[in-house]
Amino acid sequence: MARKTISGLYERNGIWHIDKVVRGTRLQESTGASEREEAEQYLIFRLEKLRQEKIYGVRQVRTWREAATRFLVEFQLQPSIALSALHIEQLDPYLGDLPITHVDDEALAQFIKDRHTPGLTKTGKIKPGVSNRTINIALQRVVRILNLCARKWCDEERRPWLESVPMITMLDEKTSSRKPYPLSWEEQSVLFAELPAHLQRMAMFKVNTGCRAQEVCKLRWDWEICVPELDTSVFLIPASFGGRRETSGVKNGEDRLVVLNAVSKSVIDKQRGLSKEWVFPYDDTAMHRMNDSAWKKARLRAAKMWQEKYLRPALQGFASIRVHDLKHTFGRRLRAAGVTLEDRKALLGHKNGSITSHYSTAELGQLIEAANKVSSTDSRGPALTIFRRKTG
Repeated sequence: MARKTISGLYERNGIWHIDKVVRGTRLQESTGASEREEAEQYLIFRLEKLRQEKIYGVRQVRTWREAATRFLVEFQLQPSIALSALHIEQLDPYLGDLPITHVDDEALAQFIKDRHTPGLTKTGKIKPGVSNRTINIALQRVVRILNLCARKWCDEERRPWLESVPMITMLDEKTSSRKPYPLSWEEQSVLFAELPAHLQRMAMFKVNTGCRAQEVCKLRWDWEICVPELDTSVFLIPASFGGRRETSGVKNGEDRLVVLNAVSKSVIDKQRGLSKEWVFPYDDTAMHRMNDSAWKKARLRAAKMWQEKYLRPALQGFASIRVHDLKHTFGRRLRAAGVTLEDRKALLGHKNGSITSHYSTAELGQLIEAANKVSSTDSRGPALTIFRRKTG
């Protein structure tokens, strides 16, 4: 008598796969077996597991990859989904096949260790390990997905995927993160002199408006709004602006008003006519980022020039000055000039509960006056004393 085979199996590319409806649930997956008999044994195992889930309420064990994939699908329109996908891709070799019940500090230990370890770039250069802050961003994604497993996602019997979420330990960011470094007027003068012309104009605009790097790189002429009553103009960056990615959006989710003081207005006026679309074009298109090799080489030259000019080494913060430090510089100078907290928030594009697109002419005039308090380009500007520890 011929051996009776089990239905619900089919072969594809030499591997047996399952496609079977059991108790109202469709089971579709690979058995990973190339032999029919082995595939049948796996199918029997899966059928018994489903039976226990239905009859005895045994919870189906989900893998991390299954949970992460559902997260990417459900939240694909989230502004930060591209960043989430990057971190999930980095986590996959460590967690991918693990049951979500096993995702904890111990399971993440090797991922954290490897991310801290320096590696090599595609060109063979040594790449330093990432900061605790960067690792924490990945760990926050882990916590987010596990919370969804415990609080939102359920099986057919309305049982949550995960009974409880383990405590995932975040890394200490205070001791490892680089502190903001606002420039002194002397440091600004030395640094800007070393920047190539296009970066110098962008940096001068940034340090006088507090814009983020991508807001400068992708600044468009059609965002400019003339204010004839004040003989000036402003830029209104839409909340939907994506920066490097079209779906990113302005950081605080609101329109971003950019007020021009005397210096930033002069920079804008000199940019007119270079491009119909971009305020700061480079090779007829928008720049991808300011923190490029030209910026990094310029800060090295600036540190060297500082030592030659002042006969002492440049501070580490200046030698490794970041583009974002220009925004911190603008904020510190506003504070030193006595600009109110509310006006500082408006000028820096921080969320403060006001609707930036509805400023009156009088309010705009007040903001321009405040921004002009830091429009000097040398030591005649407002006094700014910054206490820094000596190194070495």
